[in-house]
Amino acid sequence: MNPIPTQPAERAPVPAGQARGSGYLADRLFEWMTRIFALLVLFTLLAILASLVVTSAPSLKAFGFSFLWSEDWDPVQDKYGALIPVYGTLVSSFVALLIAVPISFGIAVFLTEMSPPWLKRPLGTAIELLAAIPSIIYGMWGLFSFAPIFSRTLQPFLIQTLGKIPFAGQLFQGPPLGIGLLTASIILAIMVIPFISSVMRDVFELVPVVLKESAYGLGATTWEVVWRVVLPYTRAGVVGGIMLGLGRALGETMAVTFVIGNTQHLSPSLLAPGNSIASSLANEFAEAVGDLYTSALIELGLLLFIITTIVLAMAKLMLLRMGQREGTRS
Repeated sequence: MNPIPTQPAERAPVPAGQARGSGYLADRLFEWMTRIFALLVLFTLLAILASLVVTSAPSLKAFGFSFLWSEDWDPVQDKYGALIPVYGTLVSSFVALLIAVPISFGIAVFLTEMSPPWLKRPLGTAIELLAAIPSIIYGMWGLFSFAPIFSRTLQPFLIQTLGKIPFAGQLFQGPPLGIGLLTASIILAIMVIPFISSVMRDVFELVPVVLKESAYGLGATTWEVVWRVVLPYTRAGVVGGIMLGLGRALGETMAVTFVIGNTQHLSPSLLAPGNSIASSLANEFAEAVGDLYTSALIELGLLLFIITTIVLAMAKLMLLRMGQREGTRS
Protein backbone atom coordinates (compact mmCIF):
# COMPACT_ATOMS: atom_id res chain seq x y z
CA MET A 1 0.00 0.00 0.00
CA ASN A 2 1.51 3.30 -1.12
CA PRO A 3 1.90 5.99 1.53
CA ILE A 4 -0.23 9.05 1.04
CA PRO A 5 2.01 12.02 0.13
CA THR A 6 1.78 14.86 2.53
CA GLN A 7 2.30 18.56 1.84
CA PRO A 8 4.80 20.41 4.01
CA ALA A 9 3.16 22.56 6.62
CA GLU A 10 3.07 26.23 5.75
CA ARG A 11 4.99 28.50 8.12
CA ALA A 12 3.25 31.38 9.70
CA PRO A 13 4.47 34.78 8.41
CA VAL A 14 7.09 36.40 10.64
CA PRO A 15 6.19 39.90 11.83
CA ALA A 16 8.26 42.69 10.23
CA GLY A 17 9.71 43.90 13.49
CA GLN A 18 10.76 40.38 14.47
CA ALA A 19 12.27 39.78 11.02
CA ARG A 20 14.58 42.73 11.46
CA GLY A 21 15.55 41.39 14.88
CA SER A 22 19.17 40.76 15.86
CA GLY A 23 20.53 41.09 12.33
CA TYR A 24 19.28 44.64 12.03
CA LEU A 25 20.73 45.58 15.41
CA ALA A 26 24.09 44.02 14.49
CA ASP A 27 24.19 46.01 11.25
CA ARG A 28 23.41 49.26 13.06
CA LEU A 29 26.02 48.50 15.71
CA PHE A 30 28.64 47.72 13.06
CA GLU A 31 27.79 50.93 11.18
CA TRP A 32 28.18 53.08 14.28
CA MET A 33 31.41 51.34 15.31
CA THR A 34 33.03 51.97 11.92
CA ARG A 35 31.81 55.58 11.99
CA ILE A 36 33.30 56.08 15.45
CA PHE A 37 36.64 54.60 14.33
CA ALA A 38 36.76 56.91 11.29
CA LEU A 39 35.90 59.96 13.41
CA LEU A 40 38.48 58.86 15.98
CA VAL A 41 41.23 59.12 13.37
CA LEU A 42 40.07 62.61 12.42
CA PHE A 43 39.79 63.63 16.07
CA THR A 44 43.31 62.34 16.76
CA LEU A 45 44.74 64.41 13.89
CA LEU A 46 42.91 67.52 15.07
CA ALA A 47 44.05 66.90 18.65
CA ILE A 48 47.68 66.59 17.56
CA LEU A 49 47.40 69.77 15.49
CA ALA A 50 45.78 71.67 18.36
CA SER A 51 48.41 70.45 20.82
CA LEU A 52 51.24 71.56 18.52
CA VAL A 53 49.66 74.99 17.99
CA VAL A 54 49.06 75.57 21.71
CA THR A 55 52.53 74.47 22.84
CA SER A 56 54.25 76.48 20.08
CA ALA A 57 52.27 79.64 20.89
CA PRO A 58 55.20 81.48 22.56
CA SER A 59 57.35 81.02 19.46
CA LEU A 60 54.48 81.97 17.14
CA LYS A 61 53.92 85.13 19.14
CA ALA A 62 57.60 86.05 19.40
CA PHE A 63 58.69 85.48 15.78
CA GLY A 64 55.50 85.39 13.71
CA PHE A 65 55.89 84.50 10.04
CA SER A 66 59.54 85.59 10.05
CA PHE A 67 60.26 82.24 11.71
CA LEU A 68 59.79 80.61 8.30
CA TRP A 69 62.55 82.48 6.46
CA SER A 70 64.98 83.29 9.25
CA GLU A 71 68.36 81.52 9.31
CA ASP A 72 68.99 82.33 12.98
CA TRP A 73 69.23 79.52 15.48
CA ASP A 74 70.90 80.90 18.61
CA PRO A 75 69.68 79.42 21.92
CA VAL A 76 71.92 81.82 23.85
CA GLN A 77 70.17 84.91 22.49
CA ASP A 78 66.79 83.17 22.03
CA LYS A 79 66.71 83.80 18.29
CA TYR A 80 65.26 81.00 16.20
CA GLY A 81 64.37 80.42 12.57
CA ALA A 82 63.18 77.42 10.57
CA LEU A 83 64.68 78.13 7.14
CA ILE A 84 67.70 75.81 7.43
CA PRO A 85 65.82 72.76 8.87
CA VAL A 86 62.96 73.17 6.40
CA TYR A 87 65.41 73.54 3.49
CA GLY A 88 67.33 70.45 4.56
CA THR A 89 64.15 68.41 4.98
CA LEU A 90 62.73 69.31 1.58
CA VAL A 91 65.99 69.04 -0.36
CA SER A 92 67.08 65.71 1.15
CA SER A 93 63.63 64.19 0.59
CA PHE A 94 63.39 65.49 -2.99
CA VAL A 95 66.86 64.23 -3.95
CA ALA A 96 66.10 60.90 -2.25
CA LEU A 97 63.01 60.50 -4.44
CA LEU A 98 65.00 61.42 -7.56
CA ILE A 99 67.29 58.51 -6.75
CA ALA A 100 64.76 56.03 -5.37
CA VAL A 101 61.87 56.27 -7.86
CA PRO A 102 63.78 55.15 -11.02
CA ILE A 103 65.49 52.34 -9.11
CA SER A 104 62.20 51.21 -7.54
CA PHE A 105 60.50 51.33 -10.93
CA GLY A 106 63.24 49.17 -12.45
CA ILE A 107 63.01 46.66 -9.61
CA ALA A 108 59.23 46.41 -9.94
CA VAL A 109 59.38 45.98 -13.73
CA PHE A 110 62.06 43.31 -13.46
CA LEU A 111 60.16 41.34 -10.82
CA THR A 112 56.84 41.44 -12.70
CA GLU A 113 57.92 41.26 -16.34
CA MET A 114 61.42 39.85 -16.77
CA SER A 115 62.52 37.92 -13.69
CA PRO A 116 62.69 34.11 -13.99
CA PRO A 117 60.23 32.37 -11.64
CA TRP A 118 62.97 30.86 -9.47
CA LEU A 119 64.43 34.31 -8.73
CA LYS A 120 61.22 36.34 -8.29
CA ARG A 121 60.27 35.20 -4.79
CA PRO A 122 63.71 35.29 -3.07
CA LEU A 123 64.58 38.64 -4.67
CA GLY A 124 61.23 40.15 -3.68
CA THR A 125 61.64 38.85 -0.13
CA ALA A 126 65.16 40.27 0.11
CA ILE A 127 63.95 43.71 -0.98
CA GLU A 128 61.12 43.64 1.55
CA LEU A 129 63.56 42.68 4.31
CA LEU A 130 65.38 45.98 3.72
CA ALA A 131 62.30 47.74 5.10
CA ALA A 132 62.63 45.82 8.37
CA ILE A 133 66.14 47.13 9.13
CA PRO A 134 65.97 49.76 11.93
CA SER A 135 66.77 53.28 10.82
CA ILE A 136 69.57 53.62 13.37
CA ILE A 137 71.38 50.75 11.63
CA TYR A 138 71.17 52.66 8.34
CA GLY A 139 72.52 55.73 10.13
CA MET A 140 75.46 53.90 11.71
CA TRP A 141 76.29 52.18 8.44
CA GLY A 142 76.09 55.50 6.61
CA LEU A 143 78.37 57.28 9.09
CA PHE A 144 81.03 54.63 9.65
CA SER A 145 81.07 52.77 6.32
CA PHE A 146 79.43 54.72 3.51
CA ALA A 147 80.54 58.28 4.33
CA PRO A 148 84.33 57.55 4.36
CA ILE A 149 84.14 55.68 1.04
CA PHE A 150 81.89 58.37 -0.41
CA SER A 151 84.33 61.14 0.58
CA ARG A 152 87.30 59.35 -1.02
CA THR A 153 85.68 58.23 -4.26
CA LEU A 154 82.43 59.71 -5.52
CA GLN A 155 82.55 63.17 -3.92
CA PRO A 156 85.92 64.14 -5.49
CA PHE A 157 84.63 62.90 -8.84
CA LEU A 158 81.47 65.02 -8.53
CA ILE A 159 83.53 68.08 -7.57
CA GLN A 160 85.89 67.67 -10.53
CA THR A 161 83.14 67.03 -13.09
CA LEU A 162 79.69 68.35 -12.18
CA GLY A 163 81.17 71.01 -9.91
CA LYS A 164 82.63 72.84 -12.92
CA ILE A 165 79.33 73.21 -14.75
CA PRO A 166 78.11 76.84 -14.76
CA PHE A 167 75.26 77.55 -12.31
CA ALA A 168 74.40 73.89 -11.65
CA GLY A 169 77.97 73.30 -10.48
CA GLN A 170 77.19 75.11 -7.23
CA LEU A 171 75.35 72.00 -6.11
CA PHE A 172 78.57 69.99 -6.14
CA GLN A 173 81.18 72.36 -4.77
CA GLY A 174 83.00 72.28 -1.47
CA PRO A 175 85.33 69.95 0.42
CA PRO A 176 84.61 66.20 0.28
CA LEU A 177 83.56 65.73 3.92
CA GLY A 178 81.59 62.54 3.39
CA ILE A 179 78.61 63.77 5.40
CA GLY A 180 76.10 66.30 4.15
CA LEU A 181 72.78 66.68 2.36
CA LEU A 182 73.72 64.38 -0.52
CA THR A 183 74.83 61.61 1.83
CA ALA A 184 71.60 61.92 3.79
CA SER A 185 69.64 61.81 0.52
CA ILE A 186 71.37 58.61 -0.60
CA ILE A 187 70.71 56.93 2.76
CA LEU A 188 67.07 58.03 2.59
CA ALA A 189 66.81 56.68 -0.95
CA ILE A 190 68.08 53.27 0.19
CA MET A 191 65.54 53.31 3.01
CA VAL A 192 62.50 54.18 0.86
CA ILE A 193 63.31 51.93 -2.10
CA PRO A 194 61.76 48.83 -0.41
CA PHE A 195 58.49 50.69 0.23
CA ILE A 196 58.12 52.18 -3.24
CA SER A 197 59.26 49.08 -5.14
CA SER A 198 56.98 46.77 -3.11
CA VAL A 199 53.92 48.92 -3.80
CA MET A 200 54.82 49.22 -7.49
CA ARG A 201 55.34 45.47 -7.80
CA ASP A 202 52.01 44.72 -6.13
CA VAL A 203 50.03 47.10 -8.35
CA PHE A 204 51.85 45.95 -11.50
CA GLU A 205 50.77 42.38 -10.72
CA LEU A 206 47.12 43.53 -10.66
CA VAL A 207 47.17 44.35 -14.38
CA PRO A 208 45.06 41.75 -16.23
CA VAL A 209 47.28 39.35 -18.12
CA VAL A 210 45.03 39.58 -21.18
CA LEU A 211 45.87 43.27 -21.61
CA LYS A 212 49.61 42.63 -21.64
CA GLU A 213 49.31 39.56 -23.86
CA SER A 214 47.22 41.55 -26.32
CA ALA A 215 49.91 44.24 -26.50
CA TYR A 216 52.64 41.64 -26.97
CA GLY A 217 50.52 39.99 -29.66
CA LEU A 218 50.42 43.29 -31.56
CA GLY A 219 54.23 43.40 -31.54
CA ALA A 220 54.82 45.71 -28.59
CA THR A 221 58.13 45.52 -26.75
CA THR A 222 58.41 45.07 -22.99
CA TRP A 223 59.04 48.79 -22.52
CA GLU A 224 56.00 49.69 -24.63
CA VAL A 225 53.82 47.29 -22.64
CA VAL A 226 55.01 48.79 -19.36
CA TRP A 227 54.73 52.41 -20.54
CA ARG A 228 51.45 52.20 -22.48
CA VAL A 229 49.56 49.44 -20.65
CA VAL A 230 50.89 48.81 -17.15
CA LEU A 231 51.56 52.39 -16.03
CA PRO A 232 48.23 53.88 -17.20
CA TYR A 233 46.36 51.02 -15.53
CA THR A 234 48.24 51.41 -12.20
CA ARG A 235 48.88 55.16 -12.12
CA ALA A 236 47.05 55.74 -8.84
CA GLY A 237 48.89 52.93 -7.08
CA VAL A 238 52.28 54.09 -8.37
CA VAL A 239 51.68 57.64 -7.14
CA GLY A 240 50.50 56.24 -3.82
CA GLY A 241 53.71 54.25 -3.44
CA ILE A 242 55.82 57.31 -4.23
CA MET A 243 53.88 59.35 -1.65
CA LEU A 244 54.43 56.58 0.90
CA GLY A 245 58.17 56.82 0.29
CA LEU A 246 58.08 60.62 0.47
CA GLY A 247 56.28 60.48 3.80
CA ARG A 248 58.94 58.13 5.15
CA ALA A 249 61.72 60.41 3.88
CA LEU A 250 60.19 63.59 5.32
CA GLY A 251 59.84 62.16 8.80
CA GLU A 252 63.02 60.07 9.05
CA THR A 253 65.04 60.98 12.13
CA MET A 254 67.89 58.75 13.28
CA ALA A 255 69.46 57.85 9.94
CA VAL A 256 69.46 61.48 8.84
CA THR A 257 70.83 62.66 12.18
CA PHE A 258 73.91 60.48 11.75
CA VAL A 259 74.93 61.66 8.28
CA ILE A 260 73.47 65.11 7.52
CA GLY A 261 76.04 67.04 9.56
CA ASN A 262 73.65 68.82 11.96
CA THR A 263 74.93 72.33 11.32
CA GLN A 264 72.83 75.50 11.17
CA HIS A 265 74.46 76.67 7.95
CA LEU A 266 72.66 77.32 4.68
CA SER A 267 74.61 76.37 1.57
CA PRO A 268 73.52 75.71 -2.02
CA SER A 269 75.93 72.77 -2.22
CA LEU A 270 74.57 69.27 -1.67
CA LEU A 271 77.98 68.23 -0.37
CA ALA A 272 77.84 70.68 2.53
CA PRO A 273 76.56 69.68 5.99
CA GLY A 274 73.05 70.79 6.82
CA ASN A 275 70.13 70.03 9.08
CA SER A 276 66.55 68.80 8.95
CA ILE A 277 63.49 69.25 11.11
CA ALA A 278 63.56 65.69 12.43
CA SER A 279 67.29 65.77 13.22
CA SER A 280 66.94 69.16 14.95
CA LEU A 281 64.23 67.77 17.20
CA ALA A 282 66.21 64.61 17.95
CA ASN A 283 69.41 66.51 18.77
CA GLU A 284 68.08 69.45 20.75
CA PHE A 285 64.76 68.63 22.37
CA ALA A 286 66.27 66.88 25.41
CA GLU A 287 68.62 69.84 26.01
CA ALA A 288 66.10 72.63 25.40
CA VAL A 289 66.13 75.09 28.30
CA GLY A 290 63.48 77.77 28.53
CA ASP A 291 59.96 78.06 27.24
CA LEU A 292 60.90 79.89 24.04
CA TYR A 293 63.54 77.32 23.04
CA THR A 294 61.11 74.42 23.61
CA SER A 295 58.33 76.29 21.83
CA ALA A 296 60.55 76.91 18.78
CA LEU A 297 61.34 73.20 18.52
CA ILE A 298 57.65 72.34 18.79
CA GLU A 299 56.93 74.87 16.05
CA LEU A 300 59.39 72.96 13.88
CA GLY A 301 57.30 69.86 14.53
CA LEU A 302 54.19 71.82 13.57
CA LEU A 303 55.86 72.84 10.30
CA LEU A 304 56.72 69.21 9.55
CA PHE A 305 53.09 68.27 10.18
CA ILE A 306 51.90 71.01 7.82
CA ILE A 307 54.45 70.11 5.13
CA THR A 308 53.40 66.46 5.21
CA THR A 309 49.72 67.43 5.01
CA ILE A 310 50.35 69.74 2.05
CA VAL A 311 52.33 67.05 0.21
CA LEU A 312 49.56 64.47 0.70
CA ALA A 313 46.91 67.00 -0.37
CA MET A 314 48.87 67.82 -3.53
CA ALA A 315 49.18 64.12 -4.30
CA LYS A 316 45.43 63.68 -3.90
CA LEU A 317 44.72 66.66 -6.17
CA MET A 318 47.13 65.29 -8.76
CA LEU A 319 45.32 61.94 -8.74
CA LEU A 320 41.96 63.69 -9.15
CA ARG A 321 43.28 65.70 -12.11
CA MET A 322 44.61 62.49 -13.67
CA GLY A 323 41.22 60.87 -13.27
CA GLN A 324 39.45 63.85 -14.85
CA ARG A 325 41.90 63.84 -17.72
CA GLU A 326 41.35 60.15 -18.36
CA GLY A 327 37.58 60.70 -18.27
CA THR A 328 37.89 63.50 -20.83
CA ARG A 329 39.94 61.31 -23.16
CA SER A 330 37.48 58.46 -22.99
